[in-house]
Amino acid sequence: MRSGILLACLALAPILVFGACSTNSDGMGNQGGSSGSGGGTGGSTSAGGSSTVKGGSGGTSSSTGGASGGTTASGGTSASGGTTANGGTTANGGTTANGGTTAKGGATGTGGSTAKGGATGTGGSTAKGGTTGTGGQTGTGGSTAKGGATGSGGATGTGGSTSTLAKFSFFVISYKAIQALSGSADGFGGDLRYGETGAGAGLKGADKICAAVAERSMAGSSAKQWRAFLSVTADENGKQVNAIDRVGPGPWYDRLGRTFALTKADLIGERPVGIDTAIKFDLPNEDGVTNHNPDKTGDVDNHDTITGSNAQGQLYSATATCKDWTTKEGTSANGKPRVGHTWPTGGSSGCGSTGGGGPGGGGPGGGDGSMCHWMSALDEAGCGAGVNLKETGGPLNDGNIGSGGGYGGFYCFALTP
Repeated sequence: MRSGILLACLALAPILVFGACSTNSDGMGNQGGSSGSGGGTGGSTSAGGSSTVKGGSGGTSSSTGGASGGTTASGGTSASGGTTANGGTTANGGTTANGGTTAKGGATGTGGSTAKGGATGTGGSTAKGGTTGTGGQTGTGGSTAKGGATGSGGATGTGGSTSTLAKFSFFVISYKAIQALSGSADGFGGDLRYGETGAGAGLKGADKICAAVAERSMAGSSAKQWRAFLSVTADENGKQVNAIDRVGPGPWYDRLGRTFALTKADLIGERPVGIDTAIKFDLPNEDGVTNHNPDKTGDVDNHDTITGSNAQGQLYSATATCKDWTTKEGTSANGKPRVGHTWPTGGSSGCGSTGGGGPGGGGPGGGDGSMCHWMSALDEAGCGAGVNLKETGGPLNDGNIGSGGGYGGFYCFALTP
């Protein structure tokens, strides 16, 4: 009977839907039919593959051609598992989706070339790590930043040695400074070691005195290399030293910036060539005050200034240096120091006269220079500590370094202006 009915159905309605005849199938009319849900999860591209799952026995076109399992269903071509779905080309896993080329993992996304990791991003060329960024050329670590050429560590910065100091490279030590550093009203005499010991101690100590006096006048100026204008028979290496060779090439300026001399050759002469006219016939001390009347109480006879040198700035004799500036004993065995004049007796009118007599300039001096010569005018009485600021007609026979009108002062030069 059942087979007859089936044959009749096939003969009369071949285009009918299978669900109309298959009344006893397990899900044939619903889940397995054309609108059933049995083809959904089991569609051709779905997670369950191409066969039917719940409605698998419901008909030949179930799953593959059905509703949920059909072409447009969840398991279909465009469904979640389809080409355009979550796993599809354009979906989450697709080219443009989260996992796609342009998405988070894509070229323009978070990991893309323009994003944080991209060329313009945080790690990019213009970002913090870029050329112009914090680590860039003009940044904190850049060439003009704190560590740059003109920064704190630069040539002209705080670490610069003397470039910020005013011009100041010549002076004659004042009596006031001699008293302060020696701790005595009689001064150092011919002993200028100033705490130095061993060979060459006299010159070394005199250089230290120059630096100390310069610092008292201008803070920071002791950083310049100061040299006493003194000749000796033997330095620390046992070699003769000429004062003219100790002071550098020039130029030199007094405490007020006035020119003393521009070149070494300009130093040779009764008065330096090109010297500022305001100081030409009265050389200034460390404060820029002309030394003939330093405290403005009246002129004093203080022009004898020790050099141990002749008119060329070279060693005058073996007995002209107080044993290379290491003794203040005023005996004849220690010699008589050669001195120059910071100012000539009678002013400029005294220039041209030679040693051998006359007010304030004669005495037992030699004919090496005139009474106007700043380097070599006469021999002092001796190397003993002593001061004479009164006119007495020349050095006495007291054996003191200031006997002829002075206090044992000397000239100081800096190797840089």
